Amino acid sequence: MAKALLGYVGGSDPRLLAEMRRLQQRVQDLESELVRIQHENDALTAAAAQHPGEPLLNGIDIDVHQGEPALT
Repeated sequence: MAKALLGYVGGSDPRLLAEMRRLQQRVQDLESELVRIQHENDALTAAAAQHPGEPLLNGIDIDVHQGEPALT
C-alpha cells in the first residue's frame, strides 16, 4: 500500500521523469545565473569601494522605459 501511495504502481511515468529532469536542469541554470550575478555584484562593489563618491554608471545611457524580456 505504501508503494501505491508513493506512485510506484505500474512503474515510473516517463512524463513525470521528463518533467523532473527538466526541473532539475532549470534549477541548475538558475544556480549558475545566481553565481554569475553574485560575481558581477562583487565586482561592482569592489569598483565602488575603489572610487567612493563617483557614480559607477558615469557616461552610460540607460533607457529605463525599455523593459527586459521575461525569463521562461
